[in-house]
Amino acid sequence: MAEYLDRELSWDDEIERESDFILLVEGDYDFTVTGFERARHEGSDKLPPCNKAIISIRIDSPEGSTTIKHNLFLHSKCEGLLSAFFIGIGQKKHGEKLRMNWNNIIGAKGRCKIAVRTWKNKNTGEEMQSNEIKKFYDPEDAPASTNTVNTAPAPSGMYTPGKF
Repeated sequence: MAEYLDRELSWDDEIERESDFILLVEGDYDFTVTGFERARHEGSDKLPPCNKAIISIRIDSPEGSTTIKHNLFLHSKCEGLLSAFFIGIGQKKHGEKLRMNWNNIIGAKGRCKIAVRTWKNKNTGEEMQSNEIKKFYDPEDAPASTNTVNTAPAPSGMYTPGKF
């Protein structure tokens, strides 16, 4: 398959690529940061207007490769989430300050917890599902990296880190 560049199509362009959407099962995955956009959050009940970074996270899994867009809000209420991302890609150390260098995140790798989010389509009322990133792991604490999802339940009565 040829590499595709994101670009505007003209009215008479030929098309061939079909949907590449993959719904990953919940679990822990390795990721690579493949993109970054600067945007603005217009405000909500939980968070006032602020800048946001839209991060493209590529995940290669046995089911195929997919990209998840993840918002990082540049607001003091979300500073812990920003720190978790930069710790997760190895660019911040615990207990140290960091000047966020957004130009240096493309190609960064890490490990994250993926969940399945269920929501209703506002136009059709149809129940939909998509993936979301719930957590970026500290490289020192990340579950074993095998490039496959870690979904096997632990035998009854056994301890599994991160599971309560």
